[in-house]
Amino acid sequence: MLKALNIAKSYNGKVALKNVSFEVSKGEIFCLLGQNGAGKTTTINIFLGFLKKDGGQAFIADREVGKDNTNQLTAYIPETVQLYGNLTGIENLNFFTRLAGFKYSTSELEGFLSKTGLQEDAHHKRLSAYSKGMRQKVGIAVALAKNAEVIFMDEPTSGLDPKATAEFTKICKELAGMGKVIFMATHDIFNAVELGTTIGIMKEGILAQQLKASDINAGELNQLYLETI
Repeated sequence: MLKALNIAKSYNGKVALKNVSFEVSKGEIFCLLGQNGAGKTTTINIFLGFLKKDGGQAFIADREVGKDNTNQLTAYIPETVQLYGNLTGIENLNFFTRLAGFKYSTSELEGFLSKTGLQEDAHHKRLSAYSKGMRQKVGIAVALAKNAEVIFMDEPTSGLDPKATAEFTKICKELAGMGKVIFMATHDIFNAVELGTTIGIMKEGILAQQLKASDINAGELNQLYLETI
């Protein structure tokens, strides 16, 4: 579903990505670890079409990013979900799904929000009263409503308390169970082991490590991470 073949990217002569290759299948969660500036966000931005790569190929469902239309296959949940604070959860969901070409009834929109675990009494409250975890749920609801096949996330657990992190982990596993691909840049080693099916570690634009989450525990991953970076 997601494939990178020798992707390269430089900024003003400084290498950001160097021959990065990986594959992610349906129902998998790929957690990408690495220090700030290692190339995690650059990788995501290339797949989303926000950046042009200098070399290599990026594919989503056998469509090549930059050559074929891949926008309708993807959704993006950044560290800070960009929503309108003066609109309610329902209104935000309605606005962003209409932008993507979808039209849903109020009950259908409420259904998407409920699937993310957002409590019903928050559906019609303004986003300005939402916590970060609640805003993320609206972002995930947008991905569901768009029927996105691949969901990219950038530091999604940053700033979440343990309860919100546990709720987020549960939602991601449910999405994977639906056959969705989740590609996540994160610093959270413990959540990567708990949530991921595959873990990658980036260093200075190189995918230095790639392993199955089931083959390692959090302590071992922490040690490997420190040795790698």
